[in-house]
Amino acid sequence: MFCFQDKLPVQDKGNGILMKDLGEGSMMSVLHWNMEGGSIVPMHQHPHEQFGYVIKGGFKMLVGEERGTLKAGDSYFIPADVPHTFTAIGETEAIDVFSPPRENLPG
Repeated sequence: MFCFQDKLPVQDKGNGILMKDLGEGSMMSVLHWNMEGGSIVPMHQHPHEQFGYVIKGGFKMLVGEERGTLKAGDSYFIPADVPHTFTAIGETEAIDVFSPPRENLPG
């Protein structure tokens, strides 16, 4: 029911990417990301819908054929099975929500 930031383990995904698994319910899972500037999440796709919110920093993104540059306060929606990639602009912090829950987390 509750997630306490100071009690969640940090997973080092390499290449300047840190992840915290905030938990999951029967219909969604939620991740918290910290990324160094220039960190890249390589092109990938998954059968989950994804919503993200940029807390700090930003991303250059490619989602399918669409490119976008996001900053703090912006959000994104990625349909299921659409290839996408992220590049962090400066030190970046974000939240991602997946539905249905992710079983195999990235990295």
